[in-house]
Amino acid sequence: MELRFFEIYRSPEYLLLLAEGILNSATLTISAGMIGFVLATLLASARHHSWPVLGQLSATFIEFIRNTPLIVQLFFVAFGLPLLLGYQWAFWAHALLALIINFSAYFAEILRSGFLSVPIGQLEAAKTLGIPSFIAFWKILLPQAVATMYPSLSSQFIFLFLTTGVIAEIGVRDLTFAGLFIDSRSFRSFEVFFTLTILYIMMALSFKGILRLVFIKKFSWWSAP
Repeated sequence: MELRFFEIYRSPEYLLLLAEGILNSATLTISAGMIGFVLATLLASARHHSWPVLGQLSATFIEFIRNTPLIVQLFFVAFGLPLLLGYQWAFWAHALLALIINFSAYFAEILRSGFLSVPIGQLEAAKTLGIPSFIAFWKILLPQAVATMYPSLSSQFIFLFLTTGVIAEIGVRDLTFAGLFIDSRSFRSFEVFFTLTILYIMMALSFKGILRLVFIKKFSWWSAP
């Protein structure tokens, strides 16, 4: 078999499309991860504190999302919700919403495990000292939970990033979309998807390095018990 990688790297159109795909994949993943983490914190808090109604709703939402495929969630958000609610967004916005929903459910369950790992005595001591519950949550419970579960959160983030290629199915110009487009024009499937594999590996390793630096910067005080 003759390999013809030059058909990809000699084409400015293909290189530009790959660069755009990398940028869009990274932007959507990071945005979904950050917003999803905030939503996950609220969901995990509702479950951890067993708030009436909200706790049950959070648990139902988390289980529903974790037990359905991302592509089904994506199609529902992109094609189902607009019909139900009568709105229409750009496909990248639908993809972002679907990724936020997906990320939040997985992050929430990890965070809830982190909450359970913090000794209850610390919160009782904070209550005895008259520290408001919100401050105790923000300054005592959440930092320790995130620090404890940071490796799991990082691994889950990278794993979810590697599943984001499904957003190409609704026309979002991510890295997978770029590969499919180039393959349809060049008919060099092996070369195209080998290139995509290398690019995804490089992006995943880059995310891993960045997340490691964030941990060193923000959680230098943490030492696992």
